[in-house]
Amino acid sequence: MPRKSAQNNEESENELVPFPNTEQKQGEVEDLKRMLAAVLEYLSDDSNEEIDVGYLFDSTEGLREWWTQYQENNRKKIEDEITASLGELTLEDLNKIRDQVKGKKG
Repeated sequence: MPRKSAQNNEESENELVPFPNTEQKQGEVEDLKRMLAAVLEYLSDDSNEEIDVGYLFDSTEGLREWWTQYQENNRKKIEDEITASLGELTLEDLNKIRDQVKGKKG
C-alpha cells in the first residue's frame, strides 16, 4: 500500500473542519459556564446556611429553562428507572401510586 507523505499528514493535521452550528454550540457552552459559575459561587458562600434551589433558579438567568429542557430530554430514562423500581414495591405501595396517578388524570 502506498504511504502518505509526511507533508500530506502535516497538512491534514492543520486543516480545521468546521462543525455545523459551531457558533451556536459555543454560545451554549458559554451559557453553561456562566450558570455553573453562578451556582458554584452561591454554594461556596459560607453565609448561606441552607441551599435554596428556588433562589438559584430565580437569580441565575437561563438556569430554570436549562433544567426543564434537561428533564424533558431525560424523560425516557426517568420512565425506565421508575418501571424498573416498580418490581421492588409492595402491593400497598403500588396501589398508592395508582391512586396518585388517577388523581392527576381526574
